Amino acid sequence: MESKFESSIREIAAPQQAVYDTLSNLENLEKVRDRVPEDKLKDFSFDRDSLSISVPPVGNIRMRIVEREEPKTIKFEAEQSPVPFNFWIQLLPVTETTSKMKLTIKADLNPFIKGMVAKPLQEGLEKIADALQMVKY
Repeated sequence: MESKFESSIREIAAPQQAVYDTLSNLENLEKVRDRVPEDKLKDFSFDRDSLSISVPPVGNIRMRIVEREEPKTIKFEAEQSPVPFNFWIQLLPVTETTSKMKLTIKADLNPFIKGMVAKPLQEGLEKIADALQMVKY
């Protein structure tokens, strides 16, 4: 059964294109590496199109960018994960110097698994949004 989780909409003090340019190349994650709590994520690595993390107690997760729709959407697909999922970042212009961002995860979760992961998944999504909102674009 498909479940959808969305972050709150975040305002970013940078133009939509600048945010897109940064987030669509995962090598730019170097800018947020120091904000990732080591106890939450281990073995954090990435290249231009994919990222790998070890999330205790979930295990290893590897995501790859499967679609870029400049300057508004970056879509990821899980390549390695205990649960199949898609993740995407949506960007909208607000003014010439600000934009809005929303993160979404869609995953195939049975009701039992959903009951266990819904709250941590939602909290994790908000933490990712927090980190991305603080990046200097």
